[in-house]
Amino acid sequence: MECAITSRSETPAITDYLQAKRNFFVNTNVGDIEQQLQQGDLSLFAEAFSRHRPRLWQIIHFRLSDQIRARVDADDVLQDVYLDAEKRLNHFVDGDFPSLFLWLRLVTAQTLSRVHRRHLATESRSTLRESSRNDGDLFGNTSLCLSQRFIAHLTSPSQAAVKVEMIEEVRSALGEMSDMDREVIALRHFEELTNQEVAMELGITPKAASIRYVRALERLRGVLEKI
Repeated sequence: MECAITSRSETPAITDYLQAKRNFFVNTNVGDIEQQLQQGDLSLFAEAFSRHRPRLWQIIHFRLSDQIRARVDADDVLQDVYLDAEKRLNHFVDGDFPSLFLWLRLVTAQTLSRVHRRHLATESRSTLRESSRNDGDLFGNTSLCLSQRFIAHLTSPSQAAVKVEMIEEVRSALGEMSDMDREVIALRHFEELTNQEVAMELGITPKAASIRYVRALERLRGVLEKI
């Protein structure tokens, strides 16, 4: 199975995300605003959050399972993240977080977990058992998210039955990779964290994060070739 690793389709939302991301990285005032936040000026939170909004949307878009995405819009989840973070902003001010973005990513993870639990509560017991069996990752099941994103770019909507089967095949293949390798792929490729941010998230050096990412890509190609 050949798989050109790609993380997005060309949609207006993605185009807006890319433009906002470029604007984010050229803005030199982000660090100043975060520093003022940490010094207790909470009035700047809305502006600071808006600068990270495109990246958080990307995380939500990737981590929402297809099952939940049919009922929940990523923009609605992002609004919940904003409200949750605003209520808990003192945790960032009083804590020892390397950056506002990584703290917001943590809040996003917790909000997504709540969204998944709430909506899966309406599913059958068998679905709930499947969900709990695969709930070892921070946001849910990384291998499932990866499988769905890979297959979304390999099949058309008219191939629904084939798509479900291929998701399971890719998911099984990804099971041959370590949790760390899968997470590095997810963080770097789909969430588009920088190498430095991945290193901080995983508690390793930037050099080790870079090496692990390259090796994880090699392993990913190897397991997908078996399908």
